[in-house]
Order: sequence, then C-alpha cells, then structure tokens
Amino acid sequence: MEIPNFLKELVEARAPSGYEFEAQQVIDRHMSTTVDSYTKDVLGSRYAALNPQHTCQLMFMGHMDELGFAIHYIDEKGFLFFDRIGGHDVSIIPGRHVCVLTRKGIVNGVTGKRAVHLMDEEERKKVPKLYDLWIDIGAKSESEALELVQIGDPIIYADTVENLSGNLISGRAFDDKAGTYAVMEALKRLSAEKHKLSCGVTSVASVQEEVGVRGAITASYMVAPRVGIAVDVGHATDFPSCDAKRFGKFSLGSGPLIARGCNINPLVFEKLIACAEEKKIPYQVATETYPTGTDARAIQMTRRGIATGLVSIPLRYMHTPVETIHLEDLENVVRLLVAFAQSLQENDRFEF
Repeated sequence: MEIPNFLKELVEARAPSGYEFEAQQVIDRHMSTTVDSYTKDVLGSRYAALNPQHTCQLMFMGHMDELGFAIHYIDEKGFLFFDRIGGHDVSIIPGRHVCVLTRKGIVNGVTGKRAVHLMDEEERKKVPKLYDLWIDIGAKSESEALELVQIGDPIIYADTVENLSGNLISGRAFDDKAGTYAVMEALKRLSAEKHKLSCGVTSVASVQEEVGVRGAITASYMVAPRVGIAVDVGHATDFPSCDAKRFGKFSLGSGPLIARGCNINPLVFEKLIACAEEKKIPYQVATETYPTGTDARAIQMTRRGIATGLVSIPLRYMHTPVETIHLEDLENVVRLLVAFAQSLQENDRFEF
C-alpha cells in the first residue's frame, strides 16, 4: 500500500504540544472545503462536521500534537539546554538531529552528551540526566545563539516517514498523527455517502494531548456529542522481550485495538465489535482497567457524561523517533469508523 499524502503531510508537520501550527495548516487545507462546517477554537483544535444540526451527534477525535522539547537555558558557549514537552525516554535523546522552531524559521541542531570514551565504567551504566544533555546549533557564544533562537522556542526530532517492508512504515509522531488522519479520512468518506447517515458527525483534531488531554476537555464540551470515539495508538507487543503475560498480545497487521474497560461505554464497545464483524474487519480487544492515557479519558467525563469508545492503531516503539505502524491497520481503523457512523441511529442512547 502507498502512504496516503494526507498522512505523510501530517506526520512531517512539526507540531509539539502547544505549537501545533503546521499540523493545523495541513488539516485546514485538506478538510475545510469538504464538510458542512469547519471551525476552530482558542486552544487550536480543529472541528470538521457533517450534519452539525442533527439531534444525534457522534464525535471522532485524534490528537495532532506530538512530543517535543523547549529551550530553557543557553550557556556562555552557545549550547542549548532544554525541558521535555511530553513523556520522553531520556536514554534515546542523545545523538539525534533536531529542529528548533523559531519565529524566523527552522534552526537545525543535534543533541549531544559526553562520548562513551570519556566516561568511566560506572558512568556508562547510568541513564543520563536531562541536564547532562544539550543541543548544539553551531553557535560559538550565548549572544550568537540568541541571534538564532530564543528562550522557550520549541524543538522536535527531525525524523520523517520511511517505508519498511510489508506495508510497515516508521516515523516521528504517528502518535497521534495517524489517529488524526483516521478521523479526518473517515469523515471524507462519510461525506461522499452522506445519504447513509442518520446522525451528525464531527471529527476533531485535538491539541495538547501529550501534556494532559487538554484539547479534548474543551473540544468535548464544545461538541457535546451523544457518542465520542477517541482514536489513538496502542502498544503492539510483537517484538523481542515483550511479555504477553504482562502487556497482552497485540500484533501489527492484525487489525485495530478496540478497548474494553471502565473508560469505555460497554454498549459502544459492543457496537464497535458488531460493526467490525459485519464488515469483516480484523480487530483485537485491549483491556483497559483504569482511565486510559488518551483523549477518551476527557471525553467520558465531559458535561453529564458521554458514551465513549477507544479505537487504537497498533504501534511499535511508542514515543521514539521511529514509531512503526502497519498501513492495513490504519485503513481498517478508517473502515471501522465509517461503519460505526453509518450504523448509528437517532434512537441509539447507550444508557445502561
């Protein structure tokens, strides 16, 4: 399968939490003229809707933000020190190409730390502290660095999308640009067959999920749907050292992960399963015994409560620059969302 252009543009858009400008522009370009209503809010989330006045509203949500860093100190030699935006594994930060996003444009840099040759045996065993890492942009002094960057400028890894074999693709920020693509692509397909809808559908590209599902809180309040389905990524466990007894058994290429647990309305779960089976869409069931670390957490608890589902795209190497997904899984997520929307009837209440 070929990588959809919309997905590729989204993944390559630089969009750390709170600075989602490039991803917003991609969504604006692809969605603003293909739906009945297209709006945004003061946090930066995007809302694309079909039948927005219908009494029965369904919401799909994927978050467009990604992990990043932000400059918090520049030393006298021009090296940049930084804080994390979102949950990074500090051990993989060194030795990466990065982009500093400035008002004047992109400044390229590399993440550095003391080379292994200059460490003693004990130092080599330790995960570095964040303050022992820096970014080198080639400046020779603090003043020279300040001509290029400013305190607070956000930073992301410079990795882009790469094809692997067997419909696998890797890249930075499939978490959750892939989910954003899925909810928007589903709405495009629903738009082409709008006569099959007995409800209104709003696809939301939310912001700031990686720092506390912040965009989902305001977006869910604004849309106030009867049903809300978050689309995110979930851990594929089909790699060496991942114990299925601890983490479950989930594989790339085996279909979407449909969540079941306290964060999920059981009737929404059953309807997702029924839609998957009717359309012969492969799926995997993921048990969630706590509020999930996704936008579903905020959706469920908005206003008087929203009947919530969670569909996840299996992914290897989460929160690294080489996140890996299977294109057929992504396509099957889109198909599942379309099927669910077309199955929803005005009298479906999801109360139990």
